[in-house]
Amino acid sequence: MTFQTDLLTWFDQHAADLPWRQDKDAYRVWLSEVMLQQTQIETVKPYYTRFLAAYPTVHDLAAAPLADVLKLWEGLGYYSRARNLHQAARKVAQEMNGTFPQTAEGLLALPGIGRYTAGAIASIAFGERAPVLDGNVIRVFSRLLDLADDVTQPAVKERLWQQAADWLHLDRPGDYNQALMELGQVVCKPRQPLCAECPVQRHCRAFANGTQRERPVKKAKAPTPHYDVAAAMIWNDQGQLLIAQRPMEGLLGGLWEFPGGKQEPGETLTECLLRELDEELAIRVEVGELFTTVQHAFTHFRITLHAFTCRYVSGEPQKRGVQDWAWVRPDELERYSFGKADREVIRALRERRSMLF
Repeated sequence: MTFQTDLLTWFDQHAADLPWRQDKDAYRVWLSEVMLQQTQIETVKPYYTRFLAAYPTVHDLAAAPLADVLKLWEGLGYYSRARNLHQAARKVAQEMNGTFPQTAEGLLALPGIGRYTAGAIASIAFGERAPVLDGNVIRVFSRLLDLADDVTQPAVKERLWQQAADWLHLDRPGDYNQALMELGQVVCKPRQPLCAECPVQRHCRAFANGTQRERPVKKAKAPTPHYDVAAAMIWNDQGQLLIAQRPMEGLLGGLWEFPGGKQEPGETLTECLLRELDEELAIRVEVGELFTTVQHAFTHFRITLHAFTCRYVSGEPQKRGVQDWAWVRPDELERYSFGKADREVIRALRERRSMLF
């Protein structure tokens, strides 16, 4: 039996019962694939269900305000996915009569869809013979081939793309691609591969050579940078807080936050806040006590967020470095979409207020 046959036999018997596998509708496949980018399956499940309930068709998603989409996405991370999802939905609805392109090449024209996602959607939803290559597939292939080359190198990755195309099952490309990814998720794991349970063990050169724990080969990661960030919880005389919306492009684009920014060398956190508030909003505040501290990790760096209670002094807020701004009561904060670190500040605020009242 061939590697592909063994893999599909296993998948037919053990495939996980996932909500997005109940229907191969292109909209649902696309939504799941975007959500699953760099996010674990168990995390995605409730978001996927809520999204489909709110936006059952691509036309519904296209018609929704971006602010509502970001709010529904809140907590899932990598928010550029939500912005691209909304842009792509509008393109499909307005320019393609609600019909998704049926080829990987056509899907690449949509915002937020790269080579892997295009191949996954095209093969699963439309049966196109399109390969996929994500972290799970790279790991499976590097062990099957006992590949000693660094898989982070572009030339090596291109060779793996070619391998994915060469090994693609011709009759069931969608099931085969899903089987490869699931094999990497549940059996061919990064640190503790379950070789005794592997349906393609007899095809694996790394297992035969005893090198499966050494594959894939990757260059050592550089130390993760850390930054101190100051944030201002600015109160006015009406008991309202000033919040700012981040620029639409870039990290956490379109989300709201307590204004502030990264501490520069030689600055105190108070000096950092005064500078950032002037640069971004053209306002002056009186910086008070430290309210709370939050540790948070992004993909390529970590931060310590220092949130200070501040009193608004003067200056009509301007959109110098922000998309928008608003004065809101604490009970209105839930209407806005915030990143995880700022949500921790809001949680601390709720706890503090509940103790006071």
